[in-house]
Amino acid sequence: MKAIGGYFELELPKGEHYHKKAIRLNTARNCFEYVLRARDYAKVYIPYYTCEVMLEPIKKLGLDYEFYHINEQLELQNLPKLSENEAILYTNYFGLKQKYVKRLAAEYGIQLIVDNAQAFYTEPLKGIDTFYSARKFFGLPDGAYLYTDKVLQQSFEQDCSVNRMSHLLKRVDLGAEAGYEDFRVNDDALIGQDIKTMSNLTEALLAGIDYENAKKKRIENYNTLSEALGATNQLHFNPGSGDVPMVYPYLTDDANIKKRLITEKIFVATYWPNVLEWCKPDELEYKLADRVAYIPIDHRYSKSDMYRIIEIIMQ
Repeated sequence: MKAIGGYFELELPKGEHYHKKAIRLNTARNCFEYVLRARDYAKVYIPYYTCEVMLEPIKKLGLDYEFYHINEQLELQNLPKLSENEAILYTNYFGLKQKYVKRLAAEYGIQLIVDNAQAFYTEPLKGIDTFYSARKFFGLPDGAYLYTDKVLQQSFEQDCSVNRMSHLLKRVDLGAEAGYEDFRVNDDALIGQDIKTMSNLTEALLAGIDYENAKKKRIENYNTLSEALGATNQLHFNPGSGDVPMVYPYLTDDANIKKRLITEKIFVATYWPNVLEWCKPDELEYKLADRVAYIPIDHRYSKSDMYRIIEIIMQ
């Protein structure tokens, strides 16, 4: 029964989800588990260059898996031949690889699983299992979307996100650094979670986002950095018309660039620390994790913020 009266709730805009037709779950790794269970795969090929949490569902289900290497275009070095009960997971890196995803879909068909955790705005390909992580693009405690035509015939418990909100609230009131430890704790709290449906809180937050403005800002900020830094960037991408980048990946011979940016409160992430353990220093994946500065370009920032970043890099 709906409560009437009493204290007021948070005033959140009541709009729509961006991924209206997707299955709404709690985490991207659990979207991956959902697909593995629904398709009853026995083995999965996964990239060395990925977050270690992607192994969670594989190990939980007791599946075989094999790593593969990528090249400087973030594409497979060699295309494995798949047996009938095998799948291959590919990450749409930084929202910049949709053209390549289409090539892989033509090669592997339904046996391709697309990790769009870094490509929130990219449309799923028909018949290709695809999942998204909303919290990689917006201020959320959790939340993920899954597109699949193989639906599990079972019900799942609904998640509750209220105890994973502290870092988001602290950032508003106290600043980014004050909430960082909470962020780590809340992030770790997602480890080992069962598949659950999206929480009411996350549903409400996602329905209040101005998606088109956020999309426009990302593209503008990426282009501003690309125009200024492209000539010195050792990574070269050619985003398609539908690509909306997650970050601007910047690689130079300056080994201290990440440290310099962080000193200036430009917080660049490392994707992903586990890769430094999985790979050798002379392998590309190690370099991508260790040396690339992944510069924030999201909707919180303006061109003037990008110019500040450019100035720091050019010093």
